[in-house]
Amino acid sequence: MRIVGVAWYGSESAMNDFVAQYGISFPTVVDQEGTVFARFGVPYQPAWTFISRDGTFDTSLGALSDAELADRLSALAGS
Repeated sequence: MRIVGVAWYGSESAMNDFVAQYGISFPTVVDQEGTVFARFGVPYQPAWTFISRDGTFDTSLGALSDAELADRLSALAGS
């Protein structure tokens, strides 16, 4: 399982500052054009897109609690 952060509407410098401020340890990229966001139907941040092994995906808009995230990741790991 992999987690990748995708930043939109900002510079790489701003994203790096955010990553440092919050101690984010997973890889992050900047989607300046909004291509990744459009592909997964994400109109704003925060959002999570969970992609199954078969390529299907489910996008959840808004923040997730630790418990909600753990549940989603557990379900995904079992797919």
